[in-house]
Amino acid sequence: MKFIIQYTKFIPYLYFISIVAYWFTDINRTQGIDAYPILLFGIPFLWQIASPNKRLNFILGISFVCLSSYLILAYLFDIIKKSSFNSSFNDFIIYGGIFVFLNFIMALWILRNSIDRSF
Repeated sequence: MKFIIQYTKFIPYLYFISIVAYWFTDINRTQGIDAYPILLFGIPFLWQIASPNKRLNFILGISFVCLSSYLILAYLFDIIKKSSFNSSFNDFIIYGGIFVFLNFIMALWILRNSIDRSF
């Protein structure tokens, strides 16, 4: 149990690394070599796992809370704008909602890690 508690602070970084990896593989299938700059987005999260820095952690937390807030607004406005509910839109509501709110929770978790304790 102590092992699990010790490494739970890395969960948000692993989440964002997995999102970058998914985004890279999805774009790489369609556009090929143009997808490689996407991998640069994962470097700060890998850096936080390898060599934690409180200032970088705070910057990542604030940045992703702001981006996630914007993402929540865009998601809500997209749902309001759409009037027909077919099966593909229902999938969008479910998977998009999970992604958007999990993104916000992970960004808050990073921010909490930078405020509450040092690594």
